[in-house]
Amino acid sequence: MAVNKVVLASPRGFCAGVEMAIKALAWMVRAFPSPVYCYHEIVHNKVVVERFEALGVIFVDNIDEVPSGYPVMLSAHGSAPEVVQSARQQSKFVVDAVCPLVTKVHHEVKVRVKKGHDIIYVGHAGHEEALGTMAVAPEKTHIVESISAVEDLPDFAGDVSLLAQTTLSHRDWESILEAAKSRFPLLDVPGRSDLCFATTNRQGALMAIAERCDSVIVIGSANSSNTRALERLAVEVGCPEVYRVNHASEIPEDLSGTVGVTAGASAPEELVNAVLSALNPNDGVEEFRFVLEEEYFPPPRELRSLINAIGFFSKIGFSDPEAERTIDDRSIDASDVLTSLL
Repeated sequence: MAVNKVVLASPRGFCAGVEMAIKALAWMVRAFPSPVYCYHEIVHNKVVVERFEALGVIFVDNIDEVPSGYPVMLSAHGSAPEVVQSARQQSKFVVDAVCPLVTKVHHEVKVRVKKGHDIIYVGHAGHEEALGTMAVAPEKTHIVESISAVEDLPDFAGDVSLLAQTTLSHRDWESILEAAKSRFPLLDVPGRSDLCFATTNRQGALMAIAERCDSVIVIGSANSSNTRALERLAVEVGCPEVYRVNHASEIPEDLSGTVGVTAGASAPEELVNAVLSALNPNDGVEEFRFVLEEEYFPPPRELRSLINAIGFFSKIGFSDPEAERTIDDRSIDASDVLTSLL
């Protein structure tokens, strides 16, 4: 491998929602005896999931697989209302780690359906976020993934709204938005975009560096929607070689010249560091900052209650017991938490 230089995109890796979810599950495995259950993968990253499985977390795709009374976490992608209800009925302790941005889309569905709207939902069929969102009002929600799917929609009798999976690329969203507006001239769209700011920022950073690179490495798992969007974007903007990798071991041996590196929103920084080490560029690493992200999502409310009740931080080893009242969750980095679980 003869890599001259690495251009490292920033922001990259964990978003605020992933930070919140990973820390929440880490606290649960330290506070409760094994096993702790999680409905769906906590985030779509193979390394993160395997790290928690090694600690006794059991990931399930059916909430009925959780034995009665065991603690359970609901994943960051959002769950169907009936799943949330079932979990609360059969478990003594439930933490819903849904990303607040996904919650916003669920709320949009509820409000608009109550007003009599049909919902066109732009998303990936089968993705956990799409399944959870469509379950809010299945009889009134119609999923589309392409312009042709918009053309195949029925002629709705009443008002129509367009909503989106939060991890879509702007390009995917804009093309379908224009097609939907053409098909339904009175289409209603939220004033505040459904698209995740972190997804948008990572795509912007990648676009800013891609034209300077002979190849681009996107770090993340195949089932991560935002990671695959980054991979497609790098191809679309004309980067000669694009590789998505789970681990540094998957990097091609014949890379040369300038290599761009980014990571999906569920990929930990330890993977980025391993990739940089494997590339070992002769002229070092240049970090390009597209924007500074300062968003922060506090722990799920169920955990906040537990923290307040029993001085939770001292129990999980994130702080000195004497300092537990002054601990700042914002200052705890989820990548560091993952490393501490080794």
